[in-house]
Amino acid sequence: MSSHNKAFSRRAFLQSSAAAGAFIATAAHGQTGWPDHNVKIIIPYPAGGSTDVLSRILGEKMKDIFGQTFVIENRPGAGGNLGISALTGSPPDGYTIASATVGHFAINQFLYAKVPYDPERDFIAASLTWELPNVFAVAPEHCPAKTVAEFITWAKQKGKTSFGSPGVGTSPHLSGVLFAKRAGLDAVHVPFRGAAQTIPAMLSGDVNFSIDNLASYVPFFQSGTMRALAVTSAQRWPTMPDVPTMAEAGLKDFVVTSWAAFVVPAGTPRPIIDKIAGAMKQFAADAELQKRFLVAGARVISSTPEEAIVYAAKERAMWKDVVALSGAKAE
Repeated sequence: MSSHNKAFSRRAFLQSSAAAGAFIATAAHGQTGWPDHNVKIIIPYPAGGSTDVLSRILGEKMKDIFGQTFVIENRPGAGGNLGISALTGSPPDGYTIASATVGHFAINQFLYAKVPYDPERDFIAASLTWELPNVFAVAPEHCPAKTVAEFITWAKQKGKTSFGSPGVGTSPHLSGVLFAKRAGLDAVHVPFRGAAQTIPAMLSGDVNFSIDNLASYVPFFQSGTMRALAVTSAQRWPTMPDVPTMAEAGLKDFVVTSWAAFVVPAGTPRPIIDKIAGAMKQFAADAELQKRFLVAGARVISSTPEEAIVYAAKERAMWKDVVALSGAKAE
């Protein structure tokens, strides 16, 4: 992780906190009867991916708490920008929510020449919802490596290697670039639409590795068709205790997590935002739901809106550096 990120100072933290308070306080009055009819949750990615699967679980739980249906609407495209643009163009009445990810908060603005929203102005994170690590995966049938060090040796002997990701500028793409640069490898990036395409390409030997969202790979590790060499979380993942962290595997400062938040359009009344945040606080304390998320490859979390803004600012500093390092650009 960059020194710029480590240097995220107390002063910057306090400035972010003050800005967060002022930003959210503007919508501090209004509808306490929310929700009195169906609520739409926009998923800015295709069905079947980790954001879709985890959002659907939370949508079911929201229905249990609030007694209204939370309708999932997939609006994929442009690295998730289309779905968030649809959210920011919706009325700020609490009846349109979106699952925004690290890309919307901290990556896309540095990657795309033009983004149709400003993450610091156009939407509010009611609460963080989950985090999940990326996992360094290989197909044992095509790659003999059982550790990251063995992979680096194998790849250097091979001369050129390749890695797959769900697309340019995603955290798996940037993780792969970061790894290749740190390890001194000549690695070609092969972008796919999602893990549903990346995994078959690895299983057929067309792509050598991926450092992709854990949630998509869990069944393949269980079946033995894929091998996990390391996880990018700070600690070992609870359901995969034998898999080392990247630091344990020899790559320091390689903590990369994908994370998400329930966001609403700027101007949404504070009581509604607080109800969503309160629901997530309940979910994060629910042992059964925690277990369900861990099995799926994620950790359910919660926050206040102010905490989410400060967290996003810290992540933005790191990802700005990583995008610059990668040289990645998207149209």
